[in-house]
Amino acid sequence: MHPELSKIPAHFADDSRVWIYQSSRAFLNEEQKEINEQLQQFYVQWQSHGAEVKGWAEVLFNQFIVVLADENASGVSGCSTDSMVRIIKSLERQYSITLFDRLNISFYVKEKVQMLPYQQLNYALQKGYIETDTPLFNNLVDSKEKLLSEWILPLNKSWIWPRIVSETS
Repeated sequence: MHPELSKIPAHFADDSRVWIYQSSRAFLNEEQKEINEQLQQFYVQWQSHGAEVKGWAEVLFNQFIVVLADENASGVSGCSTDSMVRIIKSLERQYSITLFDRLNISFYVKEKVQMLPYQQLNYALQKGYIETDTPLFNNLVDSKEKLLSEWILPLNKSWIWPRIVSETS
């Protein structure tokens, strides 16, 4: 397991809900500190229908905002999800970033997050910028258990691999 994943709270249930917001760029150290402070202010006050949500959020790998909600403590309603989205959109405006673009795919190359537009994956693979075993961030994971075990996978074990293979056939 990557050391960055050790930041995920162990006391949250494995089926805790997860949201991953990929930034259009890496955060500067000062930005990351500020964002983590804002995220903490949000999740310590996070509520669903008046009940406290057992939540956690932090910037991981200098590029992803990861949010967890342990619904064993209390469920997350549409309104509480909306409040989370509002803070994420506020961060977008504040730091001039994009956090909702799902057309960029992130890889872990040379100890850094590298993003590629989906349309350029085959080209990058053909030119050797990425390999079949290059770690890919699977931002579609939806639980803590999957975050720890399936968020970072080799390209050829990821959800996108069958699409790449079919496009080259």
